[in-house]
Amino acid sequence: MPIDVVTFAGALERIEQLVGEKKGGYVVTPNLDHVVLADDNVAFREAYTHAALSVVDGQPLVWASRILGEQLPEKISGADLILPLMEMAAKKQWRVYFMGAGPGVAEKAAEEVHRRYGTTVVGCDAPRVSVDPAASENAAAIGKIQAAKPDLVLVALGAPKQEIWMHRCMAQYAPAVALGIGAGLDFIAGTVKRAPQWMSNHGLEWAYRLSREPKRMWRRYLVNDPRFLLILARTMQRPLSERVFWRE
Repeated sequence: MPIDVVTFAGALERIEQLVGEKKGGYVVTPNLDHVVLADDNVAFREAYTHAALSVVDGQPLVWASRILGEQLPEKISGADLILPLMEMAAKKQWRVYFMGAGPGVAEKAAEEVHRRYGTTVVGCDAPRVSVDPAASENAAAIGKIQAAKPDLVLVALGAPKQEIWMHRCMAQYAPAVALGIGAGLDFIAGTVKRAPQWMSNHGLEWAYRLSREPKRMWRRYLVNDPRFLLILARTMQRPLSERVFWRE
């Protein structure tokens, strides 16, 4: 999985550049859960390989980078990027599109960013889509994006679906730039609460989410994600040049 060695400010600058180039592309935010998913999911790994920007979303990966030979500057959460991007969008007069989350969530998030920054949100949709670009259920969703002509599309479908969808449908939503944000729209709308900052800084966001949604999250955090330690150990046995695809 490629990870760009970039600061938070540098990530914002790179996204601004991508939007200005009007060539499309998409941004991904790898975290520990994504690493575990990608270990078995070829399509997910392929989506990461072709991303225009990959920023580390997870303090454990920042810590792991020290072991693997490249110190990532800081955690850059996709959720933390959203509001600075919405402020930038208002100043740059970008057209923004919200896709995903539950019914009504995107609309509520759109109202919030417009109230805060005056951001122009040109469309909201919570569609059922497929990772197959040719699937019939994609036609309506893509058609709405194309009609709205956004500069930036925030995709809240959850991993690995959002990353695979952004990769495989990139040509259809271009020249817009897409950003996978997971539960980001829920955070803005206030339908889901984020972990306190101190927990985020200490890599404990998983514990907060587990405490809030134990029935939905227990398998991910208690069964699946501990595999990361095995992946890390396996990666450390490789030559330094083959451990991680760091991108400057």
